[in-house]
Amino acid sequence: MLIETLIAVTFVAALVVFLTPEAYAPQVAFALSLLPFVGSLFLWTRFDASGNALLEGSTVAFETQAQWIALDPYAINWHVGLDGVSFPLLVLTTVLVPLAIMSAWTPIQERISQFYGLILFMEASLIGVFSTLDFFVWFVFWEAVLIPMYLLIGVWGGPRRKYAAIKFFVYTNVASLVMFIGFIALVFGLGDSVNSFDMPAITQALHDGQLSGFAGLGPDMLALVSFIAIFFGFAVKVPIFPVHTWLPDAHVEAPTPVSVLLAGVLLKMGTYALLRFNFTMLYDVAATLAVPIAVLGVFSVIYGAMLALAQQDLKRIVAYSSISSMGYVILGLVAFTVYGIGGATFQMVAHGLISGLMFMVVGVIYNATHTRMVGDISGIADRMPITAGIFVAAAFGYMGLPLMAGFAGEFLIFLGAFQSTVLPGAPLFTAIAMFGIVIVAGYLLFAMQRTLFGAYRLETDYEITRAPLHDVVPLFVLIALIILLGVDPDIFFTMIQDAVDPLVELGGGL
Repeated sequence: MLIETLIAVTFVAALVVFLTPEAYAPQVAFALSLLPFVGSLFLWTRFDASGNALLEGSTVAFETQAQWIALDPYAINWHVGLDGVSFPLLVLTTVLVPLAIMSAWTPIQERISQFYGLILFMEASLIGVFSTLDFFVWFVFWEAVLIPMYLLIGVWGGPRRKYAAIKFFVYTNVASLVMFIGFIALVFGLGDSVNSFDMPAITQALHDGQLSGFAGLGPDMLALVSFIAIFFGFAVKVPIFPVHTWLPDAHVEAPTPVSVLLAGVLLKMGTYALLRFNFTMLYDVAATLAVPIAVLGVFSVIYGAMLALAQQDLKRIVAYSSISSMGYVILGLVAFTVYGIGGATFQMVAHGLISGLMFMVVGVIYNATHTRMVGDISGIADRMPITAGIFVAAAFGYMGLPLMAGFAGEFLIFLGAFQSTVLPGAPLFTAIAMFGIVIVAGYLLFAMQRTLFGAYRLETDYEITRAPLHDVVPLFVLIALIILLGVDPDIFFTMIQDAVDPLVELGGGL
């Protein structure tokens, strides 16, 4: 019952913060957000999973099963558990939320209790997404994440917040609907071989060849159509080209703490779901479509980086960088090698920390200067030396500087992709993707040179001074974690590799 306790504590914390007077809400929210974090560390000390939670013969950590709703012919059960793929993302969530809450102390000055309550409500839903093993319950948590994110953008966002919030909600909700239809068609096609929405049972039935025709489609065509529908639904959440246009608007209009969680955790919902559904349940279809999937991934790498190069808003630069980084994850997944899929999973965590740090740094600069435009800021390193130093460190982490988490993730992906026997032309795809690092270095170095160094020219009616301590502390914590994972990737990669090995054997990779 440990996972249930973690979810319940986080929901109760959200309710308490909603009822807390606004004068005390920031501190109370931060204190209560430490409970899920401590809980995840406690789970870490007792983590004993082996294998992949969806595959037969695996041991799932903290697993709980109980019948919930009996429907004919399908039952909806409460089924939760963690493996080496889901647990690192749960830890990432519980780490980023307290830091995002602390980073919100300066910019959030109205409806404070509601803001922090929604953050904690979203955290509880995210824990559910990464731990649930019954599709129907998982889908409830998946959709529940949309509600607080929509409100956080639409109420506390920038001048075009309503447009950005509606665009975010429409894109992701339509995508979820398409994904839901595709998955349900797959379940119906399994006929009597399954009697619930249990994800491991559905996976096993698919691997045993139990899929038959449905709605006039034969089993092969049904698997292909369902795969495309499910892939589309999750690709929007990632996002990858060409369904990415909601992301820059959402980031630009969202408050900085919300951007931290959007880039740090919510985008990982999409890549995590792709790994679980498309590349585990329907691994054979994924291998068949390896080339077009790799094309989408590599194109997202280059296209996202080129768009970032053309931006003047610091937030848009980081937003488009996320599209580029998620393209690397797609390439790693489709490689079907231990280092490819394992590196992609590791990169989800690494990018969550690095992108969160980048958005926090941009937020600290904006709190002081009230602008994010590269052309309006210059020479602030002298006035905000600590923030500028962390900006430089975060940017080099994004470029893949050795001994930082980004380097470990990208190196593993490139190594795994280059060795792939599933992806035709794997060395070529890998080489093109590696060129994206050059573009990343170009736009980040350009942005740093324009904003941090040179003659100070920002015209304001107030003095630019060093950031307050509560703005800087989360930056130091994140940079320390990024270096720690870069120096010792096995903190997570050992458990990730254990969960990936059985999947690679299925996919025929190395």
